[in-house]
Amino acid sequence: MKLGKVEFCHSLQLIALLLCFAGLSQGELSRSSSKPYFQAGRSRTKRSWVWNQFFVLEEYMGSDPLYVGKLHSDVDKGDGSIKYILSGEGASSIFIIDENTGDIHATKRLDREEQAYYTLRAQALDRLTNKPVEPESEFVIKIQDINDNEPKFLDGPYTAGIPEMSPVGTSVVQVTATDADDPTYGNSARVVYSILQGQPYFSVEPKTGVIKTALPNMDREAKDQYLLVIQAKDMVGQNGGLSGTTSVTVTLTDVNDNPPRFPRRSYQYNVPESLPVASVVARIKAADADIGPNAEMEYRIVDGDGLGVFKIAVDKDTQEGIITIQKDLDFEAKTSYTLRIEAANRDADPRFLSLGPFSDTTTVKIIVEDVDEPPVFSSPLYPMEVSEATQVGNIIGTVAAHDPDSSNSPVRYSIDRNTDLERYFNIDANSGVITTAKSLDRETNAVHNITVLAMESQNPSQVGRGYVTITILDINDNAPEFAMDYETTVCENAQPGQVIQKISAVDKDEPSNGHQFYFSLTTDATNNHNFSLKDNKDNTASVLTRRNGFRRQEQSVYYLPVFIVDSGSPSLSSTNTLTIRVCDCDADGTAQTCNAEAYVLPAGLSTGALVAILACVLTLLVLILLIVTMRRRKKEPLIFDEERDIRENIVRYDDEGGGEEDTEAFDMTALRNLNVIRDTKTRRDVTPEIQFLSRPTFKSIPDNVIFREFIWERLKEADIDPCAPPYDSLQTYAFEGNGSVAESLSSLESVSSNSDQNYDYLSDWGPRFKRLADMYGTGRESVYS
Repeated sequence: MKLGKVEFCHSLQLIALLLCFAGLSQGELSRSSSKPYFQAGRSRTKRSWVWNQFFVLEEYMGSDPLYVGKLHSDVDKGDGSIKYILSGEGASSIFIIDENTGDIHATKRLDREEQAYYTLRAQALDRLTNKPVEPESEFVIKIQDINDNEPKFLDGPYTAGIPEMSPVGTSVVQVTATDADDPTYGNSARVVYSILQGQPYFSVEPKTGVIKTALPNMDREAKDQYLLVIQAKDMVGQNGGLSGTTSVTVTLTDVNDNPPRFPRRSYQYNVPESLPVASVVARIKAADADIGPNAEMEYRIVDGDGLGVFKIAVDKDTQEGIITIQKDLDFEAKTSYTLRIEAANRDADPRFLSLGPFSDTTTVKIIVEDVDEPPVFSSPLYPMEVSEATQVGNIIGTVAAHDPDSSNSPVRYSIDRNTDLERYFNIDANSGVITTAKSLDRETNAVHNITVLAMESQNPSQVGRGYVTITILDINDNAPEFAMDYETTVCENAQPGQVIQKISAVDKDEPSNGHQFYFSLTTDATNNHNFSLKDNKDNTASVLTRRNGFRRQEQSVYYLPVFIVDSGSPSLSSTNTLTIRVCDCDADGTAQTCNAEAYVLPAGLSTGALVAILACVLTLLVLILLIVTMRRRKKEPLIFDEERDIRENIVRYDDEGGGEEDTEAFDMTALRNLNVIRDTKTRRDVTPEIQFLSRPTFKSIPDNVIFREFIWERLKEADIDPCAPPYDSLQTYAFEGNGSVAESLSSLESVSSNSDQNYDYLSDWGPRFKRLADMYGTGRESVYS
């Protein structure tokens, strides 16, 4: 009859209880004479009680307190005069003692994994005197283990990796399970390992937990990851033992066990012949089942007729072979190329070389397509030379270009004017002959770099470019001149033959043998008694004094003409004037002052006279300034400020008024009656100081005469006014005249008038006045009846 797990545990508890009961006799007090007892101040006596340690089974689940053992003293006669007390770990809280009988019980469930034993002290006291009748003694209650804890993998779950194709028995990882039960008692903590999932690929050693490979040639490309379940079971794996599991993820790492292979045996690509050098023609890739460094490739061209025209390199990111152009393609020269390309692993594993060569080859055919190409010049650069003295229209050189296509279209030439902005050169459109279009000057521009365009006649969009460098050859067309503006001085105390200046010359020309200048004085200056010139024969000359006794009072400045001739063919010359100032010098010959005015001043005006003249000039200027200021104040601007400026100033009020009923806003009679006397008013565009006399009133005369006189009066007033503006101004008169022929039609006057007027003539004015005619005509009585 088989027992279940629970029944088995209960059976073990019962067996443990029986063992504890059988050992109670060892826990009771007994007489012993083997162990003496020493009491302070007394003679040596024998110990009256002793016991061994007690055992208590853990995890007791009963309802009553668990009996642990019994304490008894020989002094106890059973009459109740002895009292037992307990102290130490768990006393009163876990363990209690019957003070009359000495029986010890456990009141709580005990767990050995929490605390394996308890140390307590027992003492027997006289109940009446409460004094110890036996010395205090210490004892231990040990918790006896049962199998109540399953093995646990504290470090799980596990991950591990091994190279693919590893041999059988390769260690993968070691797993470890721990059991909290007592390893010294029974088999509760003895663990055995087994594999529940992961067979037949892996196995585990039962005692050590080391996982190893169980099959050879595990291929990562077929399956790269395995999940294992490992079990640890206590009780040496026997039935009834407790178990725990963990998972182990095993990943196969890659090795270079797969050679590269091209998916196709041949490839074909079409490229135009106009494709520039270094352009990509094609990308090919050999497949490799490996990953990472084991899949890195190397490509090379091993054979074919395009070894010098194409090259192949690897793209490190994609491991593709990139074929690029090394030389220009020409359909007319060759229409196709064939390349034999090999792909191989960069790092091969010697262990797998037996599987075959770790390389593969394929054929790539490149077809060159014809395109309409621009004309090609016979030379990439045309160097030319021309003298700067050449005449306009002379030939400098010739360029030549041709159409590389089979059609061989005629070519026309032109100069890119962006490279010849001044248009110094022309080119014959048909022959390519370059001629001069302007006079050339080497000193302005010594080298001209121009671009010549060659266009196909049949397709002008196809343009080729050629480059021409024209060097201008020098001729002697520039005369020499002083190298700088010299500031030459001569001391008043200079001696005859003293060098006062060393001069040199420059020439814009560049003769092939270098410059050679000759210095001399002009014919007019050769016989002067002041200075001489010495040619040093090294392109320099020295100016020397011929006499002494130079005086600033007599002459402060001398002009010395120097004649310079170059060595060109033909030679050119120039006359340069050297200005020499006479100066007062110190003992070392250093010029102190070269101003001659200090000596001239005493002969003319004195300093006091000059000061007086200056004061008079300043006074005159002040008077003129005052006069101008006064005149400006008298003639103030006609416009006081911007707000009162009536010229071109339109004021908009947006006020519609009250109509005919509004009799307060405007004086209507002033607009109708011209006989109103006009008051004398000051012009708004003149300053208040100037006043005008009152103007005559207007009489009731025909409108055209009134307007003419009104405007004439205003014009005459402006003409005679000395302060009127001398510029055009807009005069606003606001004058309406006498009114219309029909005079006033206002209902205000009609109502206020008692006269009987006849308005029948309104009917003769047309349909626009029909309403008025009906209101004021003969039929008016009927209207208001």
